[in-house]
Amino acid sequence: MSIDLSDPGHGHSPAAWTAVIIMLAAFTIGTTAFFFELVWLVWASFGLLIAGVIVGYVLSKVGYGVSATSPGH
Repeated sequence: MSIDLSDPGHGHSPAAWTAVIIMLAAFTIGTTAFFFELVWLVWASFGLLIAGVIVGYVLSKVGYGVSATSPGH
Protein backbone atom coordinates (compact mmCIF):
# COMPACT_ATOMS: atom_id res chain seq x y z
CA MET A 1 0.00 0.00 0.00
CA SER A 2 1.44 3.36 -0.98
CA ILE A 3 1.53 6.44 1.23
CA ASP A 4 -0.32 9.47 -0.09
CA LEU A 5 1.78 12.49 0.86
CA SER A 6 -1.19 14.84 0.47
CA ASP A 7 -3.10 12.94 3.19
CA PRO A 8 -2.85 14.95 6.45
CA GLY A 9 -3.33 11.86 8.64
CA HIS A 10 -6.94 12.45 9.70
CA GLY A 11 -6.12 13.09 13.34
CA HIS A 12 -3.63 10.32 13.97
CA SER A 13 -1.70 12.40 16.48
CA PRO A 14 -1.22 12.65 20.23
CA ALA A 15 -3.21 15.90 20.23
CA ALA A 16 -6.21 14.29 18.54
CA TRP A 17 -6.14 11.15 20.66
CA THR A 18 -5.88 13.13 23.89
CA ALA A 19 -8.74 15.44 22.92
CA VAL A 20 -10.98 12.55 21.89
CA ILE A 21 -10.30 10.56 25.08
CA ILE A 22 -11.09 13.59 27.25
CA MET A 23 -14.28 14.31 25.29
CA LEU A 24 -15.41 10.65 25.42
CA ALA A 25 -14.95 10.69 29.19
CA ALA A 26 -16.99 13.93 29.35
CA PHE A 27 -19.83 12.41 27.31
CA THR A 28 -19.82 9.26 29.42
CA ILE A 29 -19.89 11.19 32.69
CA GLY A 30 -22.50 13.61 31.35
CA THR A 31 -24.79 10.86 30.12
CA THR A 32 -24.57 8.98 33.41
CA ALA A 33 -25.14 12.18 35.38
CA PHE A 34 -28.17 13.02 33.22
CA PHE A 35 -29.62 9.58 33.88
CA PHE A 36 -29.23 10.06 37.65
CA GLU A 37 -30.50 13.68 37.43
CA LEU A 38 -27.29 15.22 38.75
CA VAL A 39 -27.55 18.60 37.07
CA TRP A 40 -24.31 19.97 38.51
CA LEU A 41 -22.38 16.98 37.16
CA VAL A 42 -23.95 17.37 33.72
CA TRP A 43 -22.66 20.95 33.61
CA ALA A 44 -19.27 19.87 34.98
CA SER A 45 -19.00 17.29 32.21
CA PHE A 46 -19.84 20.01 29.69
CA GLY A 47 -16.91 21.98 31.12
CA LEU A 48 -14.73 18.89 30.69
CA LEU A 49 -15.89 18.63 27.09
CA ILE A 50 -14.81 22.21 26.43
CA ALA A 51 -11.51 21.50 28.21
CA GLY A 52 -10.94 18.57 25.82
CA VAL A 53 -11.36 20.85 22.82
CA ILE A 54 -8.95 23.38 24.30
CA VAL A 55 -6.36 20.72 25.21
CA GLY A 56 -6.49 19.31 21.68
CA TYR A 57 -6.04 22.77 20.17
CA VAL A 58 -3.16 23.67 22.49
CA LEU A 59 -1.38 20.36 21.91
CA SER A 60 -1.71 20.76 18.15
CA LYS A 61 -0.23 24.28 18.33
CA VAL A 62 2.65 23.08 20.52
CA GLY A 63 3.60 20.51 17.89
CA TYR A 64 1.78 17.31 18.78
CA GLY A 65 -0.83 17.63 16.01
CA VAL A 66 -0.83 16.51 12.41
CA SER A 67 0.71 18.95 9.97
CA ALA A 68 1.63 18.63 6.32
CA THR A 69 5.15 19.90 7.03
CA SER A 70 6.01 17.39 9.75
CA PRO A 71 8.43 14.55 8.94
CA GLY A 72 6.77 11.44 7.63
CA HIS A 73 3.70 13.23 6.32
